[in-house]
Amino acid sequence: MAKPQTAEKASSPDSPEAAPAKGKSRILIAGVLALVLVGGGVGGFLYWKSTRGAETKAVAKPAPPAPLLFIPVDPPFVVNFQGEQTVRFLQLEVRLASRDPLTIELMKANDPVIRNDLLLLFAEQKAAELATHAGKQKLRSDALKEVRRIVKSAGGAPETVEAVFFTTFVMQ
Repeated sequence: MAKPQTAEKASSPDSPEAAPAKGKSRILIAGVLALVLVGGGVGGFLYWKSTRGAETKAVAKPAPPAPLLFIPVDPPFVVNFQGEQTVRFLQLEVRLASRDPLTIELMKANDPVIRNDLLLLFAEQKAAELATHAGKQKLRSDALKEVRRIVKSAGGAPETVEAVFFTTFVMQ
């Protein structure tokens, strides 16, 4: 009869051998639960931080651009066309534009070089091409390239020269 009592003790839930197994499972469950809570907290913090950074970036507006500054290239250009064309003279008033005051000063300091190179460019033109809108736009683009080249050779930032404008354009 002694043997059946031992079997009953082993199978009984109130036995001292079953108590340590229950305690280990509770510790394991508590550990997993703590790990989930800590992981959720870290994940929530990282998510909050990333959305806050996106809001800050979205709220920060770029500064408005500086006003466009103009310098006239005086006196007006007067060039004659090559060849026996009916239109013999071209008169242009030119203004250079930039938002950078340093570039404006650099262009003022290099005015003779700019005038010379633009004068040579304007004298190469053909009246038939300049009679069209596309021809005038191409001339503006070519003049801008010339001015940017001069600014670059003088040690400036050529991309800061934004535009060349013709304020007077007369062909006769």
